[in-house]
Amino acid sequence: MSIMSKFESGMERALVPVANKLNSQRHIAAIRDAFILVFPLIMAGSIITLINFAVLSPDGFIAKILFLGKLFPHLASAQVVFAPVLQGSTNIMAILVVYLVARNLALFFKQDELLCGLTSIGAFFIVYTPYQMIDNQAFVTTKFLGAQGLFVAIIVGVITGEVFSRLARNERLTIRMPEQVPPAVSRSFKVLIPVVIIMVLFSILNYVITLVAPKGINDLVYTVIQSPLKDMGTNIVSVIIIGLVSNLLWVLGIHGPNTVAAIRDSIFTEPNLANLSYVAKHGSAWGAPYPATWAGLNDGFANYGGSGMTLGLLIAILIASRRAEYRDIAKLSIAPGLFNINEPVIFGLPIVLNPIMFIPFIITPAVCTLVGYFFISLKIIPPVAYQVPWTTPGPLIPFLGTGGNWLALLVGLLCVVISTIIYLPFVLVTNKVATSDKNMDEKAKADAQEAL
Repeated sequence: MSIMSKFESGMERALVPVANKLNSQRHIAAIRDAFILVFPLIMAGSIITLINFAVLSPDGFIAKILFLGKLFPHLASAQVVFAPVLQGSTNIMAILVVYLVARNLALFFKQDELLCGLTSIGAFFIVYTPYQMIDNQAFVTTKFLGAQGLFVAIIVGVITGEVFSRLARNERLTIRMPEQVPPAVSRSFKVLIPVVIIMVLFSILNYVITLVAPKGINDLVYTVIQSPLKDMGTNIVSVIIIGLVSNLLWVLGIHGPNTVAAIRDSIFTEPNLANLSYVAKHGSAWGAPYPATWAGLNDGFANYGGSGMTLGLLIAILIASRRAEYRDIAKLSIAPGLFNINEPVIFGLPIVLNPIMFIPFIITPAVCTLVGYFFISLKIIPPVAYQVPWTTPGPLIPFLGTGGNWLALLVGLLCVVISTIIYLPFVLVTNKVATSDKNMDEKAKADAQEAL
């Protein structure tokens, strides 16, 4: 038996039972299905993002290679036309997810899924505190309505779905209206008491949280996560640690890059500018003072396809996956993925709370970061010091970022191969995992009904 076969067999024995168990766990299934249902909107937002930043932006990769900026001097103004699409997709993802998670749990418990989902949205905004006062009027900021608010949205959705469903099953807490009352009115009054109880509970919870964190639970989550990352230096260890934390947060449903952005930027902005000043003065990336920066290592070698080096995942799926839904998502995601937009993969596959894919999603970027650092530290290639637009296709980033070093391009392609190899056995394992189109298997549902 080959080493790869032994590795695949070992992972199958270790991961498949766990994955099957988690797939039938109602909370995991509710969250997973919520992301799957949101997928069409995320895909639409990703396509618009690709058009806006790769085609319409003067610095976009496609715009540059086709000289669109010279042909159409006012091309950038067209971005305004498509920008609102993001407001209706990725920028409101937390609202969609909080509704769907609660709704899925209510479906599992055979309760009123619509009113449960609506109650969850109300609860979410009770604990949502990013407001601004302008001319004595309160305005809601959208900072935590998108991917940055997913963690809180998931928690609120799970709590609401559980509490609502259990309260709605209690006959003493339901209001029965006469038969002559219109069905819509009767439906609303039936769960009125559970809705009131949930609103009160979340109001009390929000008050308690604001006593500890006046800016609210969303800000508290980011503060708790960001604080341990302070005071890091510009070295390979800091790049890997921040990368590991960022990708781990994605797996948990928290927007990793945005969460660590404040710490990351405070550490690496000055070194990045110093490298840029060096190449502007010397005309070469050789000898750049800071070879280990986030842009130089993570973006240069470990972010192809987006967070988690998911370009390798897409290739591995197209090579080895026998799951129709995986292959369909990969085909739809390959175009945005080439330009480092991977929300369709993260929320369509999904990567979030995926008991198998979270392992390579976390470790693959770390391995590729080490590969890039290995070649730079041995002075086989110069540091990635030139600024390169983030939508540039992966392997071209080290090529352009080193000022056109062909060996850097080969190292970038090597990282694509390595990432594909790392993801491949995990994709093969997913072929063995039993999946279901339902939220839960019948046994899990029966057990839950008995527990109630």
